[in-house]
Amino acid sequence: MATMLFAASGCRAQKFDIDRTTIKNLNIKRYMGRWYEIARFDHSFERNMEYCEAFYAIQKDGMISVTNTGINTNTGKRKTAYGKAKAGREPGQLRVSFFWVFYSDYNILALDDDYEWALVGSKSPKYLWILSRTRQLDSQTKREICDIAERRGYDTRDLIWVKQ
Repeated sequence: MATMLFAASGCRAQKFDIDRTTIKNLNIKRYMGRWYEIARFDHSFERNMEYCEAFYAIQKDGMISVTNTGINTNTGKRKTAYGKAKAGREPGQLRVSFFWVFYSDYNILALDDDYEWALVGSKSPKYLWILSRTRQLDSQTKREICDIAERRGYDTRDLIWVKQ
C-alpha cells in the first residue's frame, strides 16, 4: 500500500549524505497550533498509527507544550503523547522531550511561506515528517516537498503516507 501511495505522489529517491540545515527564520508564534501528519518514516513510537496530529502551544514559562495524537489501527483506540519543547541552538530547531529530561532534535528543514506545510527531520536520517495545516496536500505540493527532502539526501521511498 505504501509503495502505491509513494508512486502516486511522484516522489523519487537519491542517495547521499543528509543535509540537516534548518530554516534560517522561524516565527515561533506562527508555527504554534495544529499540524496534521501527512507522511513519516516508520518508527516504533508511531507504528500502526493513522489520523495523526500534533498541537504546539507556547506556555507562560516560554516552553512549548506538545500534544501528539493518533489512532492505533490495530486497536482502534486513540493514543495521546504529551511532551515539551524548547528552542534549539539554530533558528528552526527545537528540542523536544516526551520522557523526563531526554530531548531530541526537531529540525524544521523546510517551511511554506504561509506556514501551511513543514518538512521536519532530526539529527538522525531515520526520522522525517511532512506536516500540514490541512488534512490533505495536493499531489504537486507533496512532490515539491519530496524533492526538497531528496535534495537533502532522504530516501522518500521510505515515507509512509498517513491516512487522515
